[in-house]
Amino acid sequence: MIRKRTRLFAGLLLSLALLPVPGAGAVQEDPTAEQTLELATSAQLQDEMPVLHHVEKVTKVPWYYLAAVNQYEMGIHWKKNKDIPNKSAIQIEVPTEKWSGPVNPKQEDNNPVTIKIFGGMGLDGNKDKAADRTNPEDALFAMAKWLGADGTHEEAIRRKIWDYYQDGIVVDRITGYARIFREAGTTDIHGNSFPIPKRYNYSYRSTWGDPRGWGGRRIHEGCDIFANQGTPVLSTATGVVEVIGWNRFGGWRIGIRDLNNIYHYYAHLAGFDKGIKRGSIVKPGQVIGYVGASGYGRPGTSGKFPPHLHYGMYRDTGAREWAFDPTPHLRKWEREMRKKKR
Repeated sequence: MIRKRTRLFAGLLLSLALLPVPGAGAVQEDPTAEQTLELATSAQLQDEMPVLHHVEKVTKVPWYYLAAVNQYEMGIHWKKNKDIPNKSAIQIEVPTEKWSGPVNPKQEDNNPVTIKIFGGMGLDGNKDKAADRTNPEDALFAMAKWLGADGTHEEAIRRKIWDYYQDGIVVDRITGYARIFREAGTTDIHGNSFPIPKRYNYSYRSTWGDPRGWGGRRIHEGCDIFANQGTPVLSTATGVVEVIGWNRFGGWRIGIRDLNNIYHYYAHLAGFDKGIKRGSIVKPGQVIGYVGASGYGRPGTSGKFPPHLHYGMYRDTGAREWAFDPTPHLRKWEREMRKKKR
């Protein structure tokens, strides 16, 4: 499998080398605990980086923006692609109307000439004389040219991301992913952490789906981990702080978006760790806050229940977001934590 994947990307690099230089001529099913939340690209990472760097050289678009768009696309197409064997590391899927042009009578057009006439973004990235939107080489090159059309600095690229997705939240998420990749210098980012440090006392059981009555009838969308007041709370994944502050249900809470487009929700905190703010990049095992008993009222309300961490996970496919039971993942991360030395 490794040889096969290496050959695939060697071919991709060779074909991309022939590209012209600009200027020259509700509750849903989710993975089990054993299906870890490692990045969707984990099996292909060593092949992905050379491709991204090569396209950067050709188009002048920073590799980490290409990686970030690709990462977001993998997240929103997760369910469709999760069972495809030997899938490409590049999973950008351009809608037919964008690729071929909105008024193109042939929506699955792969002729670069007619696509250009009808204002489509489709391009021939591998020089096979076809602009195939299902071809990873063509899709990556077309996206790079789109992103760099108005310049390759951050604001110009952010505007082009907005033009493509028409969603400010998506712009922020992709930009956040780009910051993570740029800071790390690679897309090879993986690993998770149990949210309570090993040396502290805690207890939990699955409380997923239990009824809740405060503020109206609803179900419990998470797992409660009971621990002493002030116990450190750790980030379970690499991600960007998307939300921080008060919520009348969750009290002092933090929401972190990871590289799989999964939202990690930490609620009922006593406070936040110094320096944690909206937009902060966090890593697995990093202290983000402290266990408390805040919530169920106006800002500052506390003590209506024993101190505990409410931990929730939400998957986003772009069109909709839903909660799923985090307990299997917590148990897996707990086992991994216990195997590590202090």
